[in-house]
Amino acid sequence: MHARTWLSVLSLPLVAAFTLPVLQQGTPPKAQPKVGAKAMPQDPLAGLSDIQDVLSLVQQNYVDPPDMEKVVAGGVQAVLERSHPLNAYLSAEDLRLPDPGPAEVGLVVVKRAIYATVVAVIPGGPAAKAGIQAGDVIRKLDGDSVGLLSAWAMERKLHGPEGSSLDIYRYNATGDLTKTTVPRQRQARQVVSVKQGQGALLVSLPDLTRGRAEEMNKALANADRSQTLVLDLRQCDQGSMEEAAALAGVLGAKGSFATLQEAGKSDRELAVSGTGIPFTRLALLLGRSTLGAPEVLATCLKKGGAKTFGERTPGLGVERGRFPLKQGGAVELVFKRWIGLGGEKLDRQGVVPDQVLKLTDTDDPLARVLTALAAPPPAAKPTVATKDDSESKVPGVPPAVLKKPLH
Repeated sequence: MHARTWLSVLSLPLVAAFTLPVLQQGTPPKAQPKVGAKAMPQDPLAGLSDIQDVLSLVQQNYVDPPDMEKVVAGGVQAVLERSHPLNAYLSAEDLRLPDPGPAEVGLVVVKRAIYATVVAVIPGGPAAKAGIQAGDVIRKLDGDSVGLLSAWAMERKLHGPEGSSLDIYRYNATGDLTKTTVPRQRQARQVVSVKQGQGALLVSLPDLTRGRAEEMNKALANADRSQTLVLDLRQCDQGSMEEAAALAGVLGAKGSFATLQEAGKSDRELAVSGTGIPFTRLALLLGRSTLGAPEVLATCLKKGGAKTFGERTPGLGVERGRFPLKQGGAVELVFKRWIGLGGEKLDRQGVVPDQVLKLTDTDDPLARVLTALAAPPPAAKPTVATKDDSESKVPGVPPAVLKKPLH
């Protein structure tokens, strides 16, 4: 039997064991509680003791001898992904694997069930040159089904030795599966881009890695603060919260920046102590590739009065940690979540712009934002669910893809 079938067979009972008490045959019915009595708290881990029995029954009674190591690993991974798609199980063998290499294809992907959605494409990178775009749906990487890969394993496949390549099987707009071979290359650090317009300034920020706040401070040192500043975060897909807070300070923000939530600990507030001089008017451009720390930065500046344009962000304001296991493996877990100043839970909803503004590669983003700032806000339109929308059960996956047979 195919390994994928075994993973499907055992994933369901393992998930059930982690989430619901197992109903045991022969147990006498419980007495009905008295009227007004408080219900006893239900132990969410009550079924854990039955996992070994399930594994033993499968091993001893199924028609084909299963690979129990793969079955267990697949079941554990399924449980982890039900909590968050970035969670991953790493075996002891996985931990001994060498670094995949310094080159990459220039993509950020997030797993959604048996698919992966492209959430960011590095401008000018190999994937961008190959025509891959944010929102594309990936089914296989180098022939391996995404459904069998953890987030950790997918990230490894995106990297490799310089000069190597990756075969990406993705669905196009009509739902046809196509193969695109993308070379891996070292990515040069991009610089902060500054464009001066008529009474306005456009600054494009590629990321929030170390040193960006200082780079921004130098780029704006001689800028006229009486003009409008448009900060383009559409391709800003990584960075640290500390750098994001420092950059908020460069733009004149003070006080609270965001709230960090961590299991078992009190909420922690991150503050901004910058002394930067604010611009008369600040606008932000957001998109589907505004990820993590840039999302937190956007909520801080938005709360401070900045107008936001573009598209809703994915909602990946989280942090992962690696926790060792007794048998030599490890799990990578999302164990921290950031809450924006507007109350946004940034592991779920993302940042919603004040006005939707979709730009093409030929559009002048500065001109479009200035026009939008000068125009009255558009009236909200009622949302009507369509038949196709109701049929799509996987976030980020077009219904046409879901109707296609799996290859």
